[in-house]
Amino acid sequence: MSDEINTNQSTIDQLNELLSSYQIYYQNLRGYHWNIIGKKFFELHLKFEEYYNDVQLKIDEIAERILGLAATPLHSFPQYLEKSSLSVQENITDGNVAIEQIKTQLEQLVTKQKDIIKTADSNDDISTNDLMTRYIAEQEKTLWMLRSYLS
Repeated sequence: MSDEINTNQSTIDQLNELLSSYQIYYQNLRGYHWNIIGKKFFELHLKFEEYYNDVQLKIDEIAERILGLAATPLHSFPQYLEKSSLSVQENITDGNVAIEQIKTQLEQLVTKQKDIIKTADSNDDISTNDLMTRYIAEQEKTLWMLRSYLS
């Protein structure tokens, strides 16, 4: 088992960084949901709730994948803040600003997930590869929709 852990350590580290980034993304989405104002309030308030509910599920799946690799997922906000590649967004009330930030953050998550696939492939880690591939396929469609909304 220790050889498997050593082989997968880079994947575990990347998954913990991804988990941290998703936690920050989740909190940012909650903030957009709570603080959005303007003519698109009803539409965006519901959309942001849809997004954070989806992210909450992904957070759990990522943590469970880390556990499946016989490691411990990060589970404190100081750890998330230290490891996340995403920055905390505060007091965003403008819908277009929120959508632009969501798009940017999602692009960063997709890039990170593609990097994880490369590492997982080199370790024959089909389960992690599958998880990341599912996320990317869904998120690329979301990115197309966000870009269309902003056009």
